[in-house]
Amino acid sequence: MADSIQNTSIAGLIRRYVSASALLIVATVLALIFANLPFSRDTYASFWEQPVSLSIGSFNVFGHGGHAMTVMDFINDFLMFFFFLSVGLEIKREILCGELSTRQKALLPIIGACGGMLMPVIVFFCVCLGHPLMERGCAIPMATDIAFSLGVLSMFGKRVPIGLKIFLAALAVADDLGGIIVIALFYSQGLSWFHLLCAAAIVVVLLIGNQREVRAKAFYMSLGLVLWYMVLNSGIHATIAGVVLAFCIPANLGKGTRYYLNRIRRIAGLYPDIDNADAADQKKAMVLEKSDIQMLRRIEKAADYLISPLQDIEDQLAMPINYVVIPVFAFANAGVNFAGLSIMSLFSGVALGVFLGLLVGKFTGVLAASWISIKMGWCQMPAGANWHSLASVCMICGIGFTVSMFIAALSYPVHLGADAAVMLNEAKIGILCGTLASALAGSLMLHFTLPKESAA
Repeated sequence: MADSIQNTSIAGLIRRYVSASALLIVATVLALIFANLPFSRDTYASFWEQPVSLSIGSFNVFGHGGHAMTVMDFINDFLMFFFFLSVGLEIKREILCGELSTRQKALLPIIGACGGMLMPVIVFFCVCLGHPLMERGCAIPMATDIAFSLGVLSMFGKRVPIGLKIFLAALAVADDLGGIIVIALFYSQGLSWFHLLCAAAIVVVLLIGNQREVRAKAFYMSLGLVLWYMVLNSGIHATIAGVVLAFCIPANLGKGTRYYLNRIRRIAGLYPDIDNADAADQKKAMVLEKSDIQMLRRIEKAADYLISPLQDIEDQLAMPINYVVIPVFAFANAGVNFAGLSIMSLFSGVALGVFLGLLVGKFTGVLAASWISIKMGWCQMPAGANWHSLASVCMICGIGFTVSMFIAALSYPVHLGADAAVMLNEAKIGILCGTLASALAGSLMLHFTLPKESAA
């Protein structure tokens, strides 16, 4: 029973991302098709530049720097706010009561994630050394895509020891946190102190609400949207608002689980017993007294309080994030136009830096950091794993997509000119090829290193 409870979080992560990864692949393939077919590529490219506006008088909710957002900006700055809110909620939950909640649980994934972020940066920097514009993209191969990586691991079913599943999921969560810090520190520009002060004031109100045990989700989400607008116009990337909001949302149950369970039992005990043995009676419409309706609503309200605002919002966001936001993001950002590019593009510059960063840098970084921490006695080998199977999972960590694509768009924005646009395309090629190579190599390694039968 204890093991079941302990692994609930990780099992939920795997179930959530496995089916989502298939949809992500479909969206990526469609993007590549539409971006390269003669009759669709111009429409595909121009669509993302269309303006988006939600105006009240002269005020445009989706305005930034005095200009309306494009469709691409709307996806990358607004829809991805909800993605990073979901990531922030996931990180907070794992820190409070999940696989990052204790030193013993968190140390190996965190050390592995640190190695897996540092080494790809070094590899990219070595490839692109001496070219300032190229060097802007050194953070691109840092990220591990949790959906794709868990999707690959899931193909091996019960052959994968639970310890390896926990290690990969926790490492990906820690990796996401590292990516968020990098975005906040290195992709901010032209700070507006007025908007920053307004954002800080909103955060203070959110924290006070948390402290006063305000549980209304509408309170946090409405203020969160205002926070998003202020951060958008502050010069800090708007998606950081999602992470800040996540850490302001309460994770406790107010008066505790026992209080609300006893309240439900007490109210339910007042509800009269109904004996409907007759099948015909069971199908009749049931008309309740007003007092019964009020009683049932009290039960519903008490049951709602059994789920913390953090977990409730995270659960409600899971479906739209995995089945709408991420596929739309992939469809918008993965469309590489291969016109003017050749296979040789992969063997130089940004594409090579990203490709080697994901395939070589992530693998060696995660494995080396894990090896050092285990050999030094700081951590233990994941349950049921050995060095061969751990190395296979380290190879899967090179599957980078969502956050890598996101950082690529931040690294080479349109306003930097034609060279940046070419480098963005090359970065996308490196991401796609590095991800595919890591997935294939990791799958082969897992096939030969995992036990042939279900792991205990």
